[in-house]
Amino acid sequence: MVEPLFNRLVLIGIGHIGASIAGGLRLHPGIVGHLVISDADPAHLARAEALGLGDEYVADAAAAVKGADGVILCTPVGSFAAIAEKIAPHLAPGCVLSDVGSTKGSVIRDVSPFVPEGVHFVPAHPMAGTEFSGPDAGLPNLFEGRWCLLTPEAGTSEAAIGKIETLWQTLGARTARMDAAHHDRVLAIVSHLPHLIAFTICGTADDLADETRDEVLQFAATGFRDFTRIAASDPVMWRDIFINNKDALLEMLARFSEDAQAMARAVRWGDTNYIEDRINRSRKIRKNLIDIKQA
Repeated sequence: MVEPLFNRLVLIGIGHIGASIAGGLRLHPGIVGHLVISDADPAHLARAEALGLGDEYVADAAAAVKGADGVILCTPVGSFAAIAEKIAPHLAPGCVLSDVGSTKGSVIRDVSPFVPEGVHFVPAHPMAGTEFSGPDAGLPNLFEGRWCLLTPEAGTSEAAIGKIETLWQTLGARTARMDAAHHDRVLAIVSHLPHLIAFTICGTADDLADETRDEVLQFAATGFRDFTRIAASDPVMWRDIFINNKDALLEMLARFSEDAQAMARAVRWGDTNYIEDRINRSRKIRKNLIDIKQA
């Protein structure tokens, strides 16, 4: 019989990502000996139990982590500092602490000061998700073929990093290691800025006069519908992401704004060569995504 990767794994937060991890683990019995679900929201915890996502359900995170050899923070990144402070005295030596946050510099800043001696902190970011939230939004196959980026600090136990890599690979993800600051700049352009633009465009549409707004919704084309899908994402999670990656996000927003102004000038003055060049470059990016199966 194969030894479990974790004897007692605790998921703190059972929203879309936490429930997807739990569902994915059910497809691989034996990888975790005992799965504990912890959530401060009684309705989320009750629903997770009704769905049978774990082996034990504990509202209090400090109580949940006692005796655990693995803990994953699955709440919005803005809550990490308070949770880390609360659970730190109860983490056992040798425990591997990880997370699923979309920002890594802020996570290291907020969590590292509370990590006790002998506990291994391995920040991680599974790059997968939908616009839905809550325990019912869990998708057991969500991570298959998707990337999970790990950003451990220098000196982190290689065995602890390997455990988190193996966990995500078992769930079907491809793993890579990256410096936290570099991660945040990359994610600012590939994820955070697109969400900011989507929220802004939908807000602009909502501010239109009533008769125009109704027509926008009635005759919405594919491009606008794609924006509304992104804009339906969890507001607390994205508020925390924007605030906690503001430097990289604002840098990418400034660059985008300059490019948007250049495109506006091209449209105003009929610079067809510039417009076609931008469209062709965009088509090339799309083709590259399809070629590497990231579309």
